Amino acid sequence: MRSKTADDRHPIRELFADRLGRVSLRSLQVIVIVTLACVVVYALVQVKLVVIPALIALIISAAISPVVNWLRRRGVPSALATWIVILVGVLIFGGIGWLLVFAVRNQWPELVKSASDGLDQLQHYLTHGPLPIDQHQLESARKSVVDFVTSAQFGAGALTGVSVATQLITGVLLGFVIMFFFVKDGQQIWNFCLRPFHGERLERGRRIGHTVLDVLAGYVHGTAVIALVDAVAIGAGLFILQVPLALPLAVIVFLTAFIPMIGATIAGVLAALVTLVTNGPVVALIVVGIVVLVNQLEGNLLQPVVMAQSLKLHPLVILIALTIGTILAGVVGAILAVPIAAVTWAVIKVWNPPTDTA
Repeated sequence: MRSKTADDRHPIRELFADRLGRVSLRSLQVIVIVTLACVVVYALVQVKLVVIPALIALIISAAISPVVNWLRRRGVPSALATWIVILVGVLIFGGIGWLLVFAVRNQWPELVKSASDGLDQLQHYLTHGPLPIDQHQLESARKSVVDFVTSAQFGAGALTGVSVATQLITGVLLGFVIMFFFVKDGQQIWNFCLRPFHGERLERGRRIGHTVLDVLAGYVHGTAVIALVDAVAIGAGLFILQVPLALPLAVIVFLTAFIPMIGATIAGVLAALVTLVTNGPVVALIVVGIVVLVNQLEGNLLQPVVMAQSLKLHPLVILIALTIGTILAGVVGAILAVPIAAVTWAVIKVWNPPTDTA
């Protein structure tokens, strides 16, 4: 038998030497990375009772850490400063929440009925107005929306996924404990995670840590300011127009503002439907105009100034993040998706050290 010569041997690496081989190798690497990402996401969804409280705790910790650090610099012990800030925050926001609930709790049934009646009136106008639309098409669209909102896919989020009271309480308590330790020992926890790294990798880890805190803190503060401005502006317009349910609608505007892009639209549609029933179509159109004007001022003036570097994302990226977050974790996922996307993009930008352009 003839022995194999050097020309007869074809090492595996030679298969990847040409253009097709390089493309195949890159494709295989992409498939492996995507597969690993899917496995990680699937694993995180399975333990969302831990993951979601931890993410919420991280975001809140980033927002209140500057106050805790301010107290520390004035000689207050770390644990005491953490407790002071957390308890004061619970008292303030808990008190505001209680006042709002107390003020609007008797109006919620009327709000729900008015929104439903407004939707019926809008449907009647569309089917019998100057541009009639087929009744079957409207019923089909309405049924599709209702089915989606009440489906298991939409309700797979944190609140519906942990609908059992004990699990919900466990998540709240776990988030509170995690938040306490994040605020009190966040720097030490991150330094412990960075212990295996040295040199450039250590510096990269420190950059990532500072970036995550800055982006999350800026996002929470900016979103809260924008939500407050939206609620005050739209609520003032509703009061001036003498819409009976102005206060609960303003509360809804504030809460939905924490879901970028679609939150304000949802609140505006609800306000218009309620106004259609209580004040007629002309005032409802004025409310729509107010909502559109406030949203334009927010998107073109307020958000670029307030959010600064915290949320420099293209609207398409925000929509994709909202969709993925809603599918994975429902309403809570929609709220968390955008800050997570903003943090991810910020980390990518600071992955490599800044270069001197001078």
